[in-house]
Amino acid sequence: MNATGRKTIFRGLVIDIEQMEVEIGLKGRHTFQVIRHPGGAGVLPVHGDGTVSLIRQLRPAVAAKVLEIPAGRLSPGEPPSECARRELLEETGLRTKRMIPLGLIQSSPGVFDEEIHLYAALELSEGLAEPEADEDIEVVRLKYADVLEMVADGRISDAKTMAALFRWQLLQGNGERCHA
Repeated sequence: MNATGRKTIFRGLVIDIEQMEVEIGLKGRHTFQVIRHPGGAGVLPVHGDGTVSLIRQLRPAVAAKVLEIPAGRLSPGEPPSECARRELLEETGLRTKRMIPLGLIQSSPGVFDEEIHLYAALELSEGLAEPEADEDIEVVRLKYADVLEMVADGRISDAKTMAALFRWQLLQGNGERCHA
């Protein structure tokens, strides 16, 4: 990509916005703004009985409580798997002995450089949740089939959650049975 004139036009608590000129083939140079984000990790906790734990929390950006997998922002230099373990414990009180990578997603690559690394957490044990001061989280344990129904009818609309569920389903369907 041939980009020039890069400058940060906004610095925020979580994101920055960078503006640049990009050459688009024979169509000339055009101005683009990109939201810069440090990335994150999300984890699908799968219990030994096949149920999964999701969290419900207020998301001010959409003015609603959203049902989603535990997830959070990467700290500088933090490996994504450690971020996933940290968020799992902070938000649900669960610890895991086994993590299976489910790949990564780019949440909105047209304007946003965020990459979210996804995992399934198995061999879970209960502990105490330690949510951050700005989090009011409810942990919800559901049958996997019920969660898929909630995705199908729109009650779950969070992209990282749908991607993690889809990828976990693919692993299960490909004979790579991952029992918790």
